[in-house]
Amino acid sequence: MSWVEMGAVVLAGVWAGGINTLVGSGTLVTFPVLLALGTPAVTANVSNSVGLVAGGVSGSIGYLPELKGMGKRVAQLVPMSVLGAVLGAVLLLWLPPEAFEAIVPVLIGIGIVLVIAGPRLQAWSKRHHHDGGRMPRGHLVALMAGVLVAGIYGGYFGAAQGVILIGLLSALSTEPLQTLNGLKNVLGMIVNAVGSLVFIVTAPELIDWRIAALVGVGALLGGVLGARYGRRLPPNALRAVIVVVGVAGLVKFVFFP
Repeated sequence: MSWVEMGAVVLAGVWAGGINTLVGSGTLVTFPVLLALGTPAVTANVSNSVGLVAGGVSGSIGYLPELKGMGKRVAQLVPMSVLGAVLGAVLLLWLPPEAFEAIVPVLIGIGIVLVIAGPRLQAWSKRHHHDGGRMPRGHLVALMAGVLVAGIYGGYFGAAQGVILIGLLSALSTEPLQTLNGLKNVLGMIVNAVGSLVFIVTAPELIDWRIAALVGVGALLGGVLGARYGRRLPPNALRAVIVVVGVAGLVKFVFFP
């Protein structure tokens, strides 16, 4: 790999780390770059997942102020992300890529719709279901199940996992969007970290550590930048960014598989 190619991977990592912190879908940047450089698809996917953990850490730390008072919700959802990540990583090692190709666009589309409808769904939820700020049991069960599915998908591939997560959170939680974005960052980081650990333990030969390191350096910086500027966006602007990136990911999967 030449210096120019290494620079391209680092820059892709910066962009992916930033966009993951704001929305998700950073893999849609790094994965095609790695493929263009001749990296085998599975190696590119696994190495990219390992590298993006660094961006998830920096992005999550940047959003810690928004997560104040959310410890209980984090504790409820993190086990679902851990379990989902393990299942998704195992599926990546066992199943052919075609297995998930049909469902990915559907999940992204559902996530986009939920993000758009989030304010109305939240308002309806507050009027009809919430008692003293507590989430109804049915909403919590649905959210935990959705986070589990998102974790499976994230452990398998991960592109647009953030769009799916923020859609679920917007539909079933009443917290402000920036708080939900911080929660999305933590859950996404957990999925990436756990999935990467599975790859490291069970299939280390699939990891190109040079690529993982280059993506990691870029993603670490991107996560810092994404948190710094993303936290300043008003809810409607953040929602618009999420929808635009989500639609771009949907177009990519449907028309340019």
